[in-house]
Amino acid sequence: LITAIAVFGALQTVSAPANETVTSLPASETPPAVQTGSCAYMWAYKDAPELTASFDSAVKALNAEAIGRAEYYGEDCIYADGSATFSTMETDFYTRLPVDDLSKEDEFGNWVAQVMEIVTQIPRENLPGNYGFVEFSFEKTEAERIIFRVPIQQYISDAQGKSGAELLRLFYSPP
Repeated sequence: LITAIAVFGALQTVSAPANETVTSLPASETPPAVQTGSCAYMWAYKDAPELTASFDSAVKALNAEAIGRAEYYGEDCIYADGSATFSTMETDFYTRLPVDDLSKEDEFGNWVAQVMEIVTQIPRENLPGNYGFVEFSFEKTEAERIIFRVPIQQYISDAQGKSGAELLRLFYSPP
């Protein structure tokens, strides 16, 4: 955990993009900086490369085989000319950890606690939109895996002081 917290220092320097960015759907055109008129809203995801790099480094400091990434979820406001304005609604995180046994509830719960410590230490101003979730994937094989999501705000509110199997069961119920 100390190594992950040390890597967290890099997370503090990540500068998140503004809540809204204008992008062009046709690659050959650049839309104006300000749009007027109505648009059609469409759910959208946007990569967060800087945040992903920092989060992945922090997760790998905990376990070199782990993978971490981040993305922004929100809406594209798509105008008639094909340009779009993206508005971030929340910031989400994803982790994948290869495992040899899917019954290690204590280990999985402790992993959740360590990863959530990384996420909750990111300065709020570096996370556009609302708190989203952290998706945990413990994978033995492609067919044998456990996947569940931990809402960040719920973790902050309900999971403090919990670890091991108790923490895992708060967010994951086996089928």
